[in-house]
Amino acid sequence: MDEPLPEYRLKARNTAANSENRIHDDAVARQYGFRGGLVPGVTVYAYLTRPLVEAFGSAWLERGTAQVKFVRPVLEGEEVHITGAVTARDARGVTATLTATTADSGECAVLAATVPAGTPAPVNLAMYATAPLPAERPPVSREHLYGLAALGTPVALWDEARAAEYLDAVDDGLPLYRGARGLIHPAFFLDQANRALDRNVRLGPWIHAESRVRHLGAARVGETLATRGRVRSLWEKKGRELVELDLVIVAGARPAAHVLHTAIYRLPAPPA
Repeated sequence: MDEPLPEYRLKARNTAANSENRIHDDAVARQYGFRGGLVPGVTVYAYLTRPLVEAFGSAWLERGTAQVKFVRPVLEGEEVHITGAVTARDARGVTATLTATTADSGECAVLAATVPAGTPAPVNLAMYATAPLPAERPPVSREHLYGLAALGTPVALWDEARAAEYLDAVDDGLPLYRGARGLIHPAFFLDQANRALDRNVRLGPWIHAESRVRHLGAARVGETLATRGRVRSLWEKKGRELVELDLVIVAGARPAAHVLHTAIYRLPAPPA
């Protein structure tokens, strides 16, 4: 029998309303057929992780996995209801599923998670080269992405000031993220995965579609994250151009997370 996880309700905040990605702008998003500017997928992911971390604490942050799919947009001010349950417990670990819903859209995002009993399989960092970010980003194209041997490496320091700002933006008050030895919020890994795309190429409106995450060891306040990676695959679906990035997020000198990150990097042109 499934074991319910803690329920979580909050009002969504569009944390990227003023970002370069204009899909988060009301007027631009409506041109593409949406009801308004999209709340970023990474912010919805932050909401989904709250019951997991309440239930499993640092165990999930240190060795857990997640696969999140964004099904329908969440908009500024909508009440988001997070529900979930543990669906299996055995010698291999724990499996859980979570869903984010809103009154207007129904199911908006789905997260499948595990907390393995054993230690995570390591990644070979030698397979993930570092590279400089381009001084001037070229316009995104399939040809350019296909030709990249390695993505330029975004670097970010997670200090107490950045932690406080980020945690306030995603409305997460769990104490294990706070203070001088607080853990880095897992949604920030996907934020940096986004930077691995938009700091390497110049994009129009684009959408984060899906991510698969393996945590390889908790990272903490005071550590610098470097996101190394490459383009894994490129394809077209219903006129939308998609890219999957294969990324390792390194905290100091050790891998903290392995992320397969999928984005719709080019949308069909909006109707005239």
